[in-house]
Amino acid sequence: MSVQGHVTKQDTPAADKFAVTPWMDVMGRILYRRPKLMQSLAKIETRLFEDRFDDIPVRAPVWVSGLARSGSTVLLELLADHPQVATHRYRDFPPLFTPILWNKLVDYMPFKEDAPEERAHKDGIYVTSESPEAFEEPIWMSFFQHLHKRLWDETFGGDAIHPEFEDFLRAHIRKLLFVRGGERYLAKANYNITRLDYLLRMFPDARFVVPVRGPIWHVASLMKQHRLFVKGEVEHPESRAHLARAGHFEFGLDRAPVNCGSEAVATEIADLWAEGREAEGWALQWREVYGYLAERIEENPALAEAVLVVRYEDLCEQPGAVMARILDHCGLDYSDALVDRARTRLHVPDYYQPDFPPEDLHAIRDRTSPVARYFGYGPGS
Repeated sequence: MSVQGHVTKQDTPAADKFAVTPWMDVMGRILYRRPKLMQSLAKIETRLFEDRFDDIPVRAPVWVSGLARSGSTVLLELLADHPQVATHRYRDFPPLFTPILWNKLVDYMPFKEDAPEERAHKDGIYVTSESPEAFEEPIWMSFFQHLHKRLWDETFGGDAIHPEFEDFLRAHIRKLLFVRGGERYLAKANYNITRLDYLLRMFPDARFVVPVRGPIWHVASLMKQHRLFVKGEVEHPESRAHLARAGHFEFGLDRAPVNCGSEAVATEIADLWAEGREAEGWALQWREVYGYLAERIEENPALAEAVLVVRYEDLCEQPGAVMARILDHCGLDYSDALVDRARTRLHVPDYYQPDFPPEDLHAIRDRTSPVARYFGYGPGS
């Protein structure tokens, strides 16, 4: 997630990458304080262009969903290079709800050099305004006001029915396919890990790619990102509202636990963080998210068929083979170029190392071990 758009200078200090351009901040404030207005504008756009996209089928959409820092971004970037897919890009935000009108306007704007810049996460991923990004969450938030409020259950079961939202999402996907000229919708939407049953009910041929990462490395990465985002938001207060509008509550001053159906556990996670027991809080969050996934896979055979769990370590150690397996699972044509790019790009992170005191290591293992074993992780993972 890059919050500054594409106008900041390269090689700037890390916190400067959190700067939000004034036009983006102003437009975001105007639009996202008025969710019903955004929905109304989207419906007007639908009436204007429906004859151009209404016959585009929503066939086997692909969602990449998992806890943040599990490898979901690199999977999105690799899959987004496939010629069959269409996905959101940085250029789509803030006027996300009207992709046809906004992209027509952007295309008429004077061209400006858009050199790749490392995103705010400082994780070696470089982006431009044309890079794929996770922007589905604002749509969910505009219809479901309870999301990211900690005490509210954020799960959506297969029996959930929300006709207005479902019609809106289908129309939005068709618009994006029309704008990008794609055949298959692709989205990175980490929070959708609590909504897989619902999405499968809406789209019975959907494919889900769920990255999972060994809890020790994963917790270390989550803690590093949270520290970075808190510092960035303190130095650039406008970025805090921008990230909230984009639906990013994983890190920073507005960090909120993912409530997987237990108010008590969500409260415990928040309390652990508030007490400074960061590692234990993240470990409990890891257990809740992936424990919920394991439960749903066990209870819903159709979902088990639709989900491919990708271990981050396997992706780094065998990128070509794992990428080929992902393409096969998603029903996307095999691509030598994409598999070769995975081999070239993916490696075990070398920009930090976990360095936990013994008590934190014990807490991580104690909190995560049953679920970790389910996904093939031993005590040292």
